[in-house]
Amino acid sequence: MDAPDQHNLVPRHVAIIMDGNGRWAEERHRPRLFGHKAGVESVREIVEVAREIGVAFLTLYAFSTENWNRPNLEVSGLMTLLKSYLQSELRTMLRNDIRLRCLGEQDRLPEDVRSVLRQAIADTNSCRGMTLNLALSYGGRSELVGAVREMARKCLEGSLDWNALSETDISDHLFTAGQPDPDLLIRTGGEHRLSNFLLWQASYAELYFTEIRWPDFRKQQFLDAIQTFNLRQRRFGRTGAQVTGE
Repeated sequence: MDAPDQHNLVPRHVAIIMDGNGRWAEERHRPRLFGHKAGVESVREIVEVAREIGVAFLTLYAFSTENWNRPNLEVSGLMTLLKSYLQSELRTMLRNDIRLRCLGEQDRLPEDVRSVLRQAIADTNSCRGMTLNLALSYGGRSELVGAVREMARKCLEGSLDWNALSETDISDHLFTAGQPDPDLLIRTGGEHRLSNFLLWQASYAELYFTEIRWPDFRKQQFLDAIQTFNLRQRRFGRTGAQVTGE
């Protein structure tokens, strides 16, 4: 598939569960961190092609709340890779007009990583070509709990009416407030589950699962996923005839 043209729909928001780094490395009899390092190259390529074809929002599941339970050496290595990526890619993000955002519990990140992350977010704040969301220390359930707590606090203060709470109110209290829900959610690595990722936001996303490990997921594989997305009919509860107007 070539880059989408006017006859192909480019999803406004694409979310990706970048799975399979560790198994990719183990299949090559290398340490798991070797796979994570290889996965960074896929991140660079996918961010570039997403910006090139006109994706407005790209969300990458980089580190979940559950990932803190991994061996300390692996977690430390992942944090080092994250810091290095943010430092090396800042100029590229600015040159390509990419705004960086973080979804998740930033306060749980190491101070040095948190500092670099916040600086990159501030430096790219005026960029408008594409928004890159990095889901870091992120969990969908904890995100919803946080939203409920904040809404409960506002109800007690009187700034929110609990009788009038709506789906929009919930969306407005999530990390993705102000952003459209994902149109397409991709998971690499062969697993077929959401793994606590964007549980509220992905309610009507088209799901695309592939056996390809993340380090091998590059431009062509990304465009293949978008081609599959374009073959699907998004009905949002309506009938196929209603969608097509037949």
